[in-house]
Amino acid sequence: MRRAPRTTARARAHGRLLVSVAALGVVLVGCAADADGGTTPAGSAPTSSSAVPSAPAVDTAPTPTPDGTLLVADFGSDTVTFVDPRRGAIASVEVGTAPYGLAVGADGRAWVATAEGVAVVDTRTRTRLALVPYATDSGPVGTGEYRGGGMGIALSPDGRRVYVGVNVPGGHGALEVIDTASREVTASVPVGRRPFDVDVARDGSEVYATDHDSFDVTVVRADTLAPRRIEVAPYGTEGGLGSWLKPHYSVVRPSDGRLLLPFEGERLVVVDPRTGRSEIEPMTADTHQHGAAITPDGTLFVVGTGPIDPAGDEGPSLTVRAPDGSERIHPLDGPHEDVAVSEDGRTAYVTGGFTRDGFWDGITVVDLPSGETRRLPAGQRPLGIVVL
Repeated sequence: MRRAPRTTARARAHGRLLVSVAALGVVLVGCAADADGGTTPAGSAPTSSSAVPSAPAVDTAPTPTPDGTLLVADFGSDTVTFVDPRRGAIASVEVGTAPYGLAVGADGRAWVATAEGVAVVDTRTRTRLALVPYATDSGPVGTGEYRGGGMGIALSPDGRRVYVGVNVPGGHGALEVIDTASREVTASVPVGRRPFDVDVARDGSEVYATDHDSFDVTVVRADTLAPRRIEVAPYGTEGGLGSWLKPHYSVVRPSDGRLLLPFEGERLVVVDPRTGRSEIEPMTADTHQHGAAITPDGTLFVVGTGPIDPAGDEGPSLTVRAPDGSERIHPLDGPHEDVAVSEDGRTAYVTGGFTRDGFWDGITVVDLPSGETRRLPAGQRPLGIVVL
């Protein structure tokens, strides 16, 4: 259970952050506050990438991509990188500025959310097929944590639609709908601020945009595209854009279709998207959390990025939470952002890119039965990741 003194310590840290933001005026750091978003925040150069070989820029031996290959979105460059889970990077493909999230269909096509549009990549031949521009005006193409353009992205179960969350710096975002056959935007739905993540119900009936800076999830009906907002703020909304305690990533629980949103390694918010009601379950990692994934049996994986309050919080980690709520915490060396799991459920791949400073150019491979970890070279500041 979460101890009462931790609430007090976190509240004090939250208050200190607000004072710091107010004092600095124009200096906004991390995921705590919004910014005008043109460039990478100061201090965000890789801190440990020198220990990891860089990915090749071109594919020198184009052979069909093997099953089990990892595909990562290189937020620090304009590429996606194909990674052999044993040896490292195979090849990189140019897709567009600052790619963030990606999704892959049964046909082997990857849809990559970049600052410029959604890139379409044939993962078998490792070639870009198209770039679908956004209908939403998200400002000048830029890089860095607050850049405009695509963030979360997901495919409908039948593969006919792509849903991408488009960030509009300084305002509310949009959920754009792309027809995968015509590769055109067919609709745009208003959502909250900075749609970090996008998920789809297992039956395809609803789409969920997790809106980081507005403390909510926007539920969009797939047939009518009617949106409705569900507030998800287990710590409250005090501090607004200056708060660290906001939703980041969510997953759809296979057993009942509820949304799982982890907060601070302390609270797991379980949202019924049909009623809007939430329940809170305790978590144990006690660290700021970002990326999440879930396997068909309901095992939840959550990336801990490190402490908000170094005096009271734990370091980076990967939480593996069983369906019964029991957790195993795997420590990680340095910040990470997102996670994917091998088909057999024995290996987790955690990207070192991170949306804030402290990122590095690689993947941590976690052997789940033993808990052993190793670092794997990948692309530049990898964020989104899938297993092909």
